[in-house]
Amino acid sequence: MAELLGTTVPSVNSALQRARATLGKAGPPAAEPYRPLDGEQRALLARYVDAFERYDVEALVSLLHEDATMSMPPFGWWLRGRKDIRRALVGSAGPCRGSRLVPTVANGTPAFGHYLPDGEGGYRPFALQVIEISRGRLTGLTSYLDDPRLFSLFDLPPAPR
Repeated sequence: MAELLGTTVPSVNSALQRARATLGKAGPPAAEPYRPLDGEQRALLARYVDAFERYDVEALVSLLHEDATMSMPPFGWWLRGRKDIRRALVGSAGPCRGSRLVPTVANGTPAFGHYLPDGEGGYRPFALQVIEISRGRLTGLTSYLDDPRLFSLFDLPPAPR
């Protein structure tokens, strides 16, 4: 690499060390795999479901890592940090209030089928939420919106039971 860059090996090693240190400080820690038998993970996810279904923004935000991210593909909407996520949730007027979540797993991480009230006493599939956890906090929340195929791919029911 030093030859390719036209510099010395010690210079490349030094730059690599600085880059690793910088990356180590950037953002939340890497997501942990889902461990369904881990009581701490189960308790954290239960608190998340409870807060989400009640649309208790303060309780939701309290579960987040300080640098947590939130996104909603296919939109270009991407947030980072408790403060910005809280602001977005408070400012949204609670469109997810009354929702129900059904657990599943996606790519080795916890996930939920998200069902919105349909206005007739039932629920309709709305999003697949993929949750990233690290060190007892939620570090990433990604909601894949309005793609009904996802529910069948993850063996989620057409409505919560």
